[in-house]
Amino acid sequence: MSIVTTPAGSYTNSVGAAVAKVIFDKARIRAVVQPQATIGFDEVESGGAEFNVSNAFDAAFFATGSGDYEGRGAKKNLRLVGALLPFRVAMHVRADSTIQTLAELKGKRVPAGFVAQKTVARTIEAHLATAGLTYNDVVKIPAPNVASANQDFSAGKVDTIYFALGSGTGKQAAASVGGLRVLEIDSAPDAIKRLQAILPGAYVMRVDPEPGLDGIARPTNIVAFDMVLNTSAAGPDEVVYKVAKALFESPAELAATFAPFKLFVPRQMAKPLPEVPMHPGALRFYREAGLRPNP
Repeated sequence: MSIVTTPAGSYTNSVGAAVAKVIFDKARIRAVVQPQATIGFDEVESGGAEFNVSNAFDAAFFATGSGDYEGRGAKKNLRLVGALLPFRVAMHVRADSTIQTLAELKGKRVPAGFVAQKTVARTIEAHLATAGLTYNDVVKIPAPNVASANQDFSAGKVDTIYFALGSGTGKQAAASVGGLRVLEIDSAPDAIKRLQAILPGAYVMRVDPEPGLDGIARPTNIVAFDMVLNTSAAGPDEVVYKVAKALFESPAELAATFAPFKLFVPRQMAKPLPEVPMHPGALRFYREAGLRPNP
């Protein structure tokens, strides 16, 4: 079996490696991680690969032919195996910045473009939307990717920067500017509605201070979205059943391979993603485990 991920060393690549190890150890299913420049939806849809790791909203966009996949048409063969773990993200400023809220980014310099990482631009847009802002309300500073935006931030060319919590890039930025502070997300229903209009399936998560989380000095609401495992409608039911079961039973083993899996909650694997049908093999396991009602 193959699991397509983004390039070696990336977050999804590390998730895929942990998944591959567990399903081999627990289910004796040998899976080879295939890192590449794209997420791998086309390969799974066509049957060229058995699985891929993505975030939930990208899977929804691909399946419906919307968002960053506008104009490509709906894809009917993508199936959900399960939600894996939350990916926690935030807009950061320097610890000594006078900017205290996302709304105060109005008129400020914000990284934009991200032609090599369109998901980043969409996620920043969603953060701005929670505060009633759009990219038209800020000074857009073009950056092809997060690494370039980080250089601009360290050089004082932008006022805020987007990172995943605990990421290596974020740690570099914190060290270069003398510390970071996260701009808290608004958890009001209207703000969440605006968030989810841009990032389907995203939600607000409260994060407590802990070692390794730069910018979190007190309990803080941030944006999170699920990393998910996808497969094809043609995937054998028994294989997908065994994969779902192995992952469900292995939270400690997953966390031992990739530390962010400490946030993995097995009972949330069956969380529905309305745009992507659950694979029947996975659904059979979740029903047996009492996570989904029987028909």
